[in-house]
Amino acid sequence: MELQEFKTKVLPVKDRLYRIALNMLRSVVEAEDTLQDVMVKLWDKRQRLDEYRSVEALAVTITKNMCLDKLKSKKHKNQLDVQEMELDSGFVTPYRKVELEDSMSVMNEVFEGLPDQQRLLITLRDIEGFSYEEISDQTGLEINNIRVGLSRARKKAREVYMKIEDYELR
Repeated sequence: MELQEFKTKVLPVKDRLYRIALNMLRSVVEAEDTLQDVMVKLWDKRQRLDEYRSVEALAVTITKNMCLDKLKSKKHKNQLDVQEMELDSGFVTPYRKVELEDSMSVMNEVFEGLPDQQRLLITLRDIEGFSYEEISDQTGLEINNIRVGLSRARKKAREVYMKIEDYELR
């Protein structure tokens, strides 16, 4: 198999191989490295590729096996994905910042619309982080009543928020 035939038979499946590797490894860098290794391996086997019924099936099998090898290796288990760290580094794009501000504004409206007791329970539990026992001591309510009140408050807030967001999407 010469270069031109390799290009027509192997290169069209490159994107599919990349998606398989990315799906298995969950790392852009690892997927790119694996794809490059697969292409090198296929290039090295180019003289014997005619022996296979489907070059695409062979390429997928090689990709899958290389991904499994990487997943099994200790190096992969201890390696950090730098790109994922960058995504979680706290940097927020201007578009995302505006979107978050809008969501917070809607949530504040929803929160202000809740009855006083439900607002108090959400504040104590979800914002201040008090335990059910501490909330019971502070409010004099039974723990079961606190749980029910929180459940109803969260459900109501979710319904109102989704109603507002659904309306804005239309």
